[in-house]
Amino acid sequence: MTAPQQSRFVADPLLTGTWLVLVAITVLAWWLAPGHSDGPVEPSLPITVTVIALSAIKARLIIRNFMEVRTAPVWLRRTTDAWLGVLWTAVLVIYLF
Repeated sequence: MTAPQQSRFVADPLLTGTWLVLVAITVLAWWLAPGHSDGPVEPSLPITVTVIALSAIKARLIIRNFMEVRTAPVWLRRTTDAWLGVLWTAVLVIYLF
């Protein structure tokens, strides 16, 4: 008889939780998007700013947890955070003006 083989895949609770948060943010952004009613679709500044903020949060979660930056040196974590801040601020400024 042979012993049952153990799976080489071990679920990381942090990655699973991050994935669930990413799914929830995606569903929330979809729900906030206009077009779910029969009325005319009009732009909404609060909804747009909220979706951009949710996108920034998603980007940070992906970079930190799925690109292994959470275990990287401090300078790399700070640089990626600064880059994301500049990037999403630029996106918001371009949208507003």
